[in-house]
Amino acid sequence: MMIRQLFVVLAALCCSIPFTWAADLAPGNPYLADSVYPVPHGDPAQQDALDVAGPIDVSRALKPEEIEYVHTGPAVFGAFSSGKYPDGKRVYWVNSLDRIVKIDYDTHQPLATRMLADVPVWTEQMADDSIADFDDSNSGFFAIATAFTEAQKLRDIASVYTLVDRNNEYYIAYKAGYIEVYGDAIAGDRSSDIELKRTFHYPEALKGQVAMGLNMTYDGWVVTVTEHGKLLALKPDFSEYRLGDLQHNSGAADKATKPTGYGWVRNAPAIDDAGGIYVVSQEYMHKVAWTGDGFSTREADGAWAVPYDNEWGHGSGATPSLVGFGDGADRLVVITDGSLAMKLNYFWRDDIPEDFQGIPNQPRRLAGVAPVTLGNPDIEEIQSEQSVVVYGYGALVVNNVPRNRPWYVPKQAETLLVSYLGSSPEYQPFGVEKFEWDPVSNTVRSAWVNNEVSSPSCVPVVSKPNNMAYLIGARDNQWTLEALDWITGESLYHYLIGGQRYNVIFAGTLLDDEGRIHYGGPWGRVRLNPVTQQ
Repeated sequence: MMIRQLFVVLAALCCSIPFTWAADLAPGNPYLADSVYPVPHGDPAQQDALDVAGPIDVSRALKPEEIEYVHTGPAVFGAFSSGKYPDGKRVYWVNSLDRIVKIDYDTHQPLATRMLADVPVWTEQMADDSIADFDDSNSGFFAIATAFTEAQKLRDIASVYTLVDRNNEYYIAYKAGYIEVYGDAIAGDRSSDIELKRTFHYPEALKGQVAMGLNMTYDGWVVTVTEHGKLLALKPDFSEYRLGDLQHNSGAADKATKPTGYGWVRNAPAIDDAGGIYVVSQEYMHKVAWTGDGFSTREADGAWAVPYDNEWGHGSGATPSLVGFGDGADRLVVITDGSLAMKLNYFWRDDIPEDFQGIPNQPRRLAGVAPVTLGNPDIEEIQSEQSVVVYGYGALVVNNVPRNRPWYVPKQAETLLVSYLGSSPEYQPFGVEKFEWDPVSNTVRSAWVNNEVSSPSCVPVVSKPNNMAYLIGARDNQWTLEALDWITGESLYHYLIGGQRYNVIFAGTLLDDEGRIHYGGPWGRVRLNPVTQQ
């Protein structure tokens, strides 16, 4: 395995220099924590590609001592690693429905917990009872009813999107219309209690708005976009803020297509190092220009907004991902669109090349389009609720449409089948497809398809040093880690993790600074700490 991986890396260097290395990872943001994962999707560009080597091994079942699980309360989707403290160590910051937790980076055990006020407490016994129910059965009518009951609690989640800044302070945007910052009660002491540092209540113009994500500009302003297309930039000390509007957001409040999470804006913004802020709304792909002192939607400042296909009416399920960093790279932003059988849409981020011919009957800013077919040109429906994973000019998407939907489950509820029940062979979806942008011909093509791998609901991650993609999948109703060759799509190996305690339920597959895989689940955090055999 090790020899083969060396060969893959050498082949990539020989064959892919014009593409992969000319379009490298986004630059680090000096205002975020100095770690590989301080913000959702790893960096402000939202690429889900990290400059850390992941595990290389052979297919096998992990031993119990190689799996580290900690109860953190339900719905812990992310874990953000701090910079180093004075003692040279780090923590993970996480939030769930009922608490905020600092987890020791070395032991993966809680260092400090702050319970949230005025919310139900979800005990470890409740979690164990729920896990036992799903282990007993995760298909059929009664399992679906249990999943529906469990999913109701997610309506109360404070925020999926949080971040850690360079001062090791933890930002959370709450549904009730405010942002809070938490930190160490004793400065520099990672094991001290969690203390509320400050609160920013939304101004009147944002009352009733729900933040759809947090990100940070490269000059240190915290940025969020609301479900109704309002923009907020906030200085980290909360001394100043700026407001803005996305173009075409008139009437956005009336355009929700489902009860929760399907408003006019559904996803967080991506931000580049030149002040571009990228947001996908239900009907448009937007670029807003950050001037250093406010938002601009003026074309003269580099802003734009163009429509994209939205056949199913709910818009894109993807956070925009930025493509193209490094000298001479084509600078693009990519999303999946709202077609029933989704397509990959690449847009020029900045000036459109003069020699670009354009796509017939499409806005000229649309640089490339490719249907996601998983190798089946007759596919009628495929959608993903995940951000497009980007490394170099490569872009990876997964299938989140269940393979079967019982007649009594309405279409709008099928997410239950790939979240709480996603490992069940009855429902689990299959298929991963990678695309490549060709900067010579200005076209996008499918690079490979792997239909043997299932990614029911996770966001994959790419290891740049390994040229490998990792995702949480499932085999024989057991949750797994799947390792894929980024260049060829070949399945390199998999770990068998276990039963329903290890469900990924739409969390990201993450790498920490030591290259360990970790991810969130319905009731806690999982970290894989294997003794690799290669």
